[in-house]
Amino acid sequence: MDDSGSRAPDAQALAAELARGIAGEVRFDGGSRALYATDASNYRQVPIGVVLPRTVDDLLTTLRICRRYDIAVLPRGAGTSLSGQTCNEAVVIDTSKYLNRVLSVDPDARLARVEPGAVCDALRNAAEQHALTFGPDPATHNRCTLGGMIGNNSCGAHSVMAGKTGDNIHRLEIATYDGARMWVGPTPARELEQIIQAGGRRGEIYAALKALRDRYAELIRMKFPRIPRRVSGYNLEALLPENGFNVARALVGSEGTCACILQAEANLVPSPRARVLVVLGYDDIYAAADQTPAILPFGMICLEGLDGSLIDCMRRKNLDMGNVACLPEGKAWLLVEFGADTPEDAEGKANALMRAQAPRSVAQQIYTDPAAQQRVWAVREAAAPARNAVPGQPEVYPGWEDAGIDPARIGAYLRDYRTLLDKYGYDTSFYGHFGDGCIHGRVTFDFGTPRKVAHWRRFLVEAARLVASYGGSLSGEHGDGQARAELLPIMFGDDIVEAFRTFKRIWDPQGRMNPGKVVDAHPVDANLRLGPTYAPVELKPLHFAFRSDDGSFLHAAQRCIGTGKCRRHEGAAMCPSYRASFEERDTTRGRARLLFEMMNGDSPMEHGAANQHVKASLDTCLSCKSCKTECPVQVDMASYKAEFLAQFYATARRPLQAHTIGQIARWARIGALMPGVTNFFTQTPGLCTLAKSVAGISHRRAIPRFAGQTFIEWFRRRPSKNEGKPKVLLWPDTFNNHFHPETAQAAVEVLEHAGYHVIVPREPLCCGRPLFDFGMLDQARRQFDAILAALRQPILDGIPLVGLEPSCLAAFRDELQNMFPDDGLARKLGGQAWLLGEFLDRQGYAPARLTGKAIVHLHCHHRAVLGVDAERNVLARTGLDFQVLDSGCCGMAGSYGFEPAHVDDSLKIAELVLLPAVRQAAPDTRVIANGFSCREQVHQGTRRRPQHLAEVLLDGIHGAAGAP
Repeated sequence: MDDSGSRAPDAQALAAELARGIAGEVRFDGGSRALYATDASNYRQVPIGVVLPRTVDDLLTTLRICRRYDIAVLPRGAGTSLSGQTCNEAVVIDTSKYLNRVLSVDPDARLARVEPGAVCDALRNAAEQHALTFGPDPATHNRCTLGGMIGNNSCGAHSVMAGKTGDNIHRLEIATYDGARMWVGPTPARELEQIIQAGGRRGEIYAALKALRDRYAELIRMKFPRIPRRVSGYNLEALLPENGFNVARALVGSEGTCACILQAEANLVPSPRARVLVVLGYDDIYAAADQTPAILPFGMICLEGLDGSLIDCMRRKNLDMGNVACLPEGKAWLLVEFGADTPEDAEGKANALMRAQAPRSVAQQIYTDPAAQQRVWAVREAAAPARNAVPGQPEVYPGWEDAGIDPARIGAYLRDYRTLLDKYGYDTSFYGHFGDGCIHGRVTFDFGTPRKVAHWRRFLVEAARLVASYGGSLSGEHGDGQARAELLPIMFGDDIVEAFRTFKRIWDPQGRMNPGKVVDAHPVDANLRLGPTYAPVELKPLHFAFRSDDGSFLHAAQRCIGTGKCRRHEGAAMCPSYRASFEERDTTRGRARLLFEMMNGDSPMEHGAANQHVKASLDTCLSCKSCKTECPVQVDMASYKAEFLAQFYATARRPLQAHTIGQIARWARIGALMPGVTNFFTQTPGLCTLAKSVAGISHRRAIPRFAGQTFIEWFRRRPSKNEGKPKVLLWPDTFNNHFHPETAQAAVEVLEHAGYHVIVPREPLCCGRPLFDFGMLDQARRQFDAILAALRQPILDGIPLVGLEPSCLAAFRDELQNMFPDDGLARKLGGQAWLLGEFLDRQGYAPARLTGKAIVHLHCHHRAVLGVDAERNVLARTGLDFQVLDSGCCGMAGSYGFEPAHVDDSLKIAELVLLPAVRQAAPDTRVIANGFSCREQVHQGTRRRPQHLAEVLLDGIHGAAGAP
């Protein structure tokens, strides 16, 4: 659909006035609107436009201009909501890019002041410097924003210790749609009367709130469930006299339907200095739930439940298996964390619990090491999407995953809920915050036909009645949005729901703040993203098989469920371009959504593989493959990008870099014929500038120098060794063959030291890795064909292929299998192709001992496709004191960092962790990096020359000490 034809007639005028009026970014194009059309819920509503305010004044101006046009607005943070409250036909105000600072921390008052776009972990990290923390910590704590947490009244695992977000907000500065700006918070009776007497819009609001309080006080006391996790509805109980007429806490959980948050004052609590985690295993989740009341008196700071069927799903997906192995025996688990000032006190509490639970649990394990605890928590945080995209199982969805009940009745509720699920033919896996009675679990809903949607609707009504019969809350954490708002009368009754309507009208009489959510809500079965009217257009024919997605590119794009793990700001590697830009379109989630919208018949942007919005988003994808393993549903954006570009360039001209860097194997063979001449043109000042222009390389980058002799030439002139011993086929990749032959030479000596006879291919071959970055998949297939033909006999003979460049080995394990899924020779090659460290570790190689320190940067494909434990094992056997950097992607990523359009982002990514760590390392500290791109990024950014693992091991053989 054409961009201009998809907007209301005055939207262009609105966009133009916004662009003139604010310093921030105004985006009303089809791609941006498609990008924000959904959240992590079942719902989809295309916004009118998107605004990214740079300042609070920008936000206020946006409200003023939208009010003039009578246009609805939607404040939004990370967009990870599961109930549809962060998608709407409105102007979306995204505060996460610019209004994201922790403004101050006052350790004496135990208060912090934050902007609405600040990430939860940013606040927690700032507070930890003073032995304090912000108590609420949802599973999305490393990317969810404080504004979103306030909107949802979020909780998280440690609400047993600290309560919900509403319990931890002191004051809010807010702006209403009609232009009022004020601080709100606890209001003593005398101050309340003074505010009312002062008049104006603020006085009018407070007078109306007081009247609402007086009219409904007894009904609120009677109807509001007294449980830890009552999140549904508005927090009217905060207005009661016994609760201090706390207007800030009344607004927490209002989901952007009443006012915009400008900044927040958050309460901080002491952070336990010592933490101990106990995991108790049980026969099933019901037996685990039954123990909740008995465990609560032990004074833990966290009590979580986890169903074994989730772990089975993780095993089927081969997801996070190293962490899963940390769990003790059982088919369900309770994770119980204790905190204290000293390790002895924390362990004392833990041991007391373990003694009491010994007769009731099937296994127990205590974790005192923080790293081991983190591995267990990683499993718990992966629970939400663990059942999504499981091979051979129906897909699961949110929509009824969030009930809150009395923790003392959790076992009985789960059994009754399971009976209801069975009645409707649905399945789920339970997990959640058992200590607070909050139950999670995505369900095998199906929205594909009107009959199935009606079936689902009947289930929701019965499920709501079941929760109400337990005195519970429809939402215990995720909010009402559109998913539960229509059902609120079942929980509260009509009178309280009318009080909710009054509360909204007090703040938003024009009804323009996130309309259709919480009150006067859209029907629960309207606006479904994958409902009966969904009419996608599949992209084909395909170059990849996409077997795990039934051969469908559409299904592949639908994998993304919106949890936004790709938006995290630290730790792991996904998604490097987002860390440089804070742009939603630069996340794995954003790219997947644009691909989905590209194939959606009801999209605000054009359809098909000529889509420029998708192309622009994928241009900033580094194809690092981190999402393939770090994304909980294993979105494989590198493959999606290659497939899309192959289709895109079927009718468009490829960029210059595709014919230079993409064809590096061809040009490297030519350049190696006369390396001295080649280097003269690429290394001489003036001439190198011309060479870069011809090749499409940034002038700020150096073209790697050709070696005087290729590795293949060296190897063929070298006497053969270890004849008669087991053979290994060393893969002479283009980069180590032509630019760093010393690495491959070192590998030969190391393999021979390990007792092997090294052979190399008889003809020049290339895995074609750079071709995938430009969608040159037909040529890549031809190169794979040539490899399989040339290496047929060694493959059939079972001779291991050992590689040095992680991206090349990943091509054999990943792209080759995706292109040739039914080819037995391809499967066999993938099964016997090993990175050097992997191969040596499997063979139990004992390297020569080394002394000194080292820092290690791991290539993204190494992490994502090959696994890194073997590398650590081999390095540990050398005796080196080494640290594996949490550096994520180096930012070079093949051609990416050499391209003029991307060099700034490339350096930003490298400067996050990698380059500062290298600069800070002592001169005698080794810098180890296996990837050619990684070594180039380090060398060009610091002038230090990293070593490959092969070179490090060779130093040991030769008795060298210290960094080169």
